[in-house]
Amino acid sequence: MNLMELIAPCHFGMEAVLKREILDLGYEISRVEDGKVTFLADAAGIAQANVFLRTPERILLKAGEFKAVTFDELFEKTKALPWENYIPKDGKFWVAKANSVKSALFSPSDIQSIMKKAIVERLKGVYGISWFPEDGASFPIRVAFMKDTSTIGIDTTGISLHKRGYRQMTVKAPITETLASALIMLTPWRGDRILVDPFCGSGTFPIEAAMMAAGIAPGMNRSFLAEDWKHLVPRRHWYDAVEEAEENVNLNIETDIQGYDIDPEAIKAARANARSAGVDRLIHFQQRAVKDLRHPKPYGFVITNPPYGERLEEKAELPRLYQEIGESFRHLDKWSMYLITSYENAERDIGRKADKNRKIYNGMLKTYYYQFLGPKPPRREHQV
Repeated sequence: MNLMELIAPCHFGMEAVLKREILDLGYEISRVEDGKVTFLADAAGIAQANVFLRTPERILLKAGEFKAVTFDELFEKTKALPWENYIPKDGKFWVAKANSVKSALFSPSDIQSIMKKAIVERLKGVYGISWFPEDGASFPIRVAFMKDTSTIGIDTTGISLHKRGYRQMTVKAPITETLASALIMLTPWRGDRILVDPFCGSGTFPIEAAMMAAGIAPGMNRSFLAEDWKHLVPRRHWYDAVEEAEENVNLNIETDIQGYDIDPEAIKAARANARSAGVDRLIHFQQRAVKDLRHPKPYGFVITNPPYGERLEEKAELPRLYQEIGESFRHLDKWSMYLITSYENAERDIGRKADKNRKIYNGMLKTYYYQFLGPKPPRREHQV
């Protein structure tokens, strides 16, 4: 069994959640850094990680890591990597993305073109050809420079993992599926507990929660670039991963997952997306304002992404809106609330200081995940 290093990039602040997911899949972590987790896996692990992991943005096959402060150094060290172990003669390869932080080499376009030339030179020598048809499988390469050290990975995923395949309809300012999953995993919520999102938009939080409750793997209804890498990841590994995912699905469960939004178009989109994800029976969507949020049972969870006030006319409405969130929350008996927002006065207007507060980058936007913790429910007596 040949072990490879796989890199899973994630949202900044979500590394611990992703680490736990990878360990639960049975793989060994080799490194945790800001915004990414590196782990060891075999060829089957490439398929497993893509199909089962809920929180990373993609899965990269690590091709190398080295320090480079000049373009000559970048060229020679890139050329020295064994690219023939990954890219066949007909492979289509390009440096899809380069980023650089605190490094001497900082121009993405220059880094991309020099690395491509170096890989071409390497493969010319190995394959004894001077022209590459590039009409086979795709091998997009990503490089990240941090303090002059480059980490190079080949993208096994293709379209980002937040594209689960169910979001047909969307509304403005959606939260990504990967971030929504990670935020839910940061709470003690489980499928048999109550969950309400009073600003559900196109339904991402309720749908991701319902998929978790029903054991639906996020990647079982989409395809991945590495499915075409038959020399590296035999097809049977993909079939095995999807078969295992299908066996894990259990839709015969009782849930109390609800999504509200004041916008009727959002509710329409959320219902369509839930149908597409196969979880429409597990979620109740309703057009309703946050001030009307009520639930008769105790020990539930509010998990939500309320408006931040990106537009000026919305900004003026934020204090009242967050006051309504606070008032509705106070009417709920022994509940917890988890709320992601960039609105600076959230705690003041909600009328309560959060028990925990976590800084999370949603794209380039700095947000806070406010955690208002309710009491734990009494332990259930096991039925004999």
